[in-house]
Amino acid sequence: MTEEPTDEKLTDEEPTDEEVVQTAATAAERIVFDHYDQSAVRDLDVTVTFEAGVLNVDVYVNAPDDPDPEAVATAATEAAGEAVDELFEA
Repeated sequence: MTEEPTDEKLTDEEPTDEEVVQTAATAAERIVFDHYDQSAVRDLDVTVTFEAGVLNVDVYVNAPDDPDPEAVATAATEAAGEAVDELFEA
């Protein structure tokens, strides 16, 4: 019988800093573009750092007022943190 390959990690290695940053940035951008058409976003800045096990995510959105850009930025920041948590749990 042949076993099917899985997407699970075969070792207990932690994600690299680069993987953490990319995962967080992708999750944040996804939330922003779930709320706005890409053409409606005038400016988007997602800054992610991961140093000494500490994740910092800053999201700035310049987009129409509906929905509130600050609320979307907050949701994007929270989603980035949740995505990184999931990455470490995998």
